[in-house]
Amino acid sequence: MATSKNNSNYYVERNNKNLETIEVLLEKELPDFCGDYFLGIDSQTSTLTRLNYAHDLKIFFYFLRQKRFKTYTSVKQFTLEDLESISNYDIEMFLAYLSHYTYQGKQHVCNDRAKARKLSSVRAMFKYFFNRGMISVDNSAKVTTPKLHEKPIIRLEGDEIYNIVDVAESGSGLSPHQRVFHERDKVRDSAIIMLFLGTGIRISELVGLNNEDINFNDNSFIVTRKGGSKSILFFDDDVANALKRYFDYKQECDLPADAKDALFLSSQKRRITVRAVENLVQKYAKIVSPLKKISPHKLRSTYGTALYRATGDIYVVADVLGHKDVNTTRKHYAAISEDARRSVVGKVKLHPDDED
Repeated sequence: MATSKNNSNYYVERNNKNLETIEVLLEKELPDFCGDYFLGIDSQTSTLTRLNYAHDLKIFFYFLRQKRFKTYTSVKQFTLEDLESISNYDIEMFLAYLSHYTYQGKQHVCNDRAKARKLSSVRAMFKYFFNRGMISVDNSAKVTTPKLHEKPIIRLEGDEIYNIVDVAESGSGLSPHQRVFHERDKVRDSAIIMLFLGTGIRISELVGLNNEDINFNDNSFIVTRKGGSKSILFFDDDVANALKRYFDYKQECDLPADAKDALFLSSQKRRITVRAVENLVQKYAKIVSPLKKISPHKLRSTYGTALYRATGDIYVVADVLGHKDVNTTRKHYAAISEDARRSVVGKVKLHPDDED
């Protein structure tokens, strides 16, 4: 089974879009010396990572203009000498500023996790210029990372897993208005829900799938992982049947030429978007578990936890989920440690065993 050429084009197009956005930010929102920085990290980072860096640095230099360099009328006035003059106190003030700030007329609030990410972006830039001798001091290294509290692990449990599949198939609990669209989309939605719950793939991997990536001979499919690497994953007969029903449904549709290769399609007969997938998952999840905020990533967590409980092998879970570091798997699936703690109950005896 060969990887579809058009599947590769999807990721190329996504990367090109990221690069175009980075170029716009470099031209309009960032100092000129940032161009050297992004060129320097090009081979070590993905386009998405660099785009996130660019957005974070945009806010950093906006803050500096507002609070420290008030006479500057343009971000282009910043120099490396200005960067060298930034103290750790300035960066600490930036973190405090992120708690509540206004940018382009909109109010924004960053929690500690968002602050930590922006600090990481700022540190990476300072470190780059310091290591190359372009600034003589890196005060960002003196700033303490905000303390991050462990987020509660949210996932579907027990009957909730069966119920969300049932709701996607039957439309039970949907409003009359939602039922109209459900009748049209139920075969696709069921296949999407089951693929998440049956394989644990990322939403970006699902959106990028093409028809040619699915092989029903051995119930396998090819996914493009973070960084562009490819993996072959497998699904069970329940997922296979859901996918086959969707393939049959698509054969009855009149599709435009540029949509014939994409696996999952929107109502406009285009490749489905990340936002559309997020919305449909949330729609069904609210019916099944209204108190939990279930996203596609939470369905991935559901699968990862279930797979660990079934296999007891953290390395298998990490490999299937595409985690490069097994510690990432441990961190994201609390049930692993919960089950481990539960398994030791009774291992230490407080009384001698009864003898015959």
